[in-house]
Amino acid sequence: VQLQASGGGLVQPGGSLRLSCAASGFTLYDYTVGWFRQAPGKKREGVACISVSDGSTYYADSVKGQFTISRDTAKKTVYLQMNSLKPEDTAVYYCAADLIFCYSGTYYDTEVFGSWGQGTQVTVSS
Repeated sequence: VQLQASGGGLVQPGGSLRLSCAASGFTLYDYTVGWFRQAPGKKREGVACISVSDGSTYYADSVKGQFTISRDTAKKTVYLQMNSLKPEDTAVYYCAADLIFCYSGTYYDTEVFGSWGQGTQVTVSS
């Protein structure tokens, strides 16, 4: 089970980025994929999750209406579209996957996700 996160970079406040999480070595279809972020000196926090099979999603309150998680099952890839970015969105973003449900009780919990990607840096700065 391997996950590869990509798409990070430097963006100005108000800009957009789309992160990708590509899966290999397993069938992504039965999994939930989550995006997490970790800013310097802070705990890793859950941002959003998606159930790949039915597309159901859950978002942290802090990103609702700003971020959109989606998936392309044919490409075995999950995306995180991030709009109206703010300096406080600066963090290393990680994707993770496991055979769990995506809902309010899992999206934030790093311990229920067993497979993790390597992280991609997002920096929002002028």
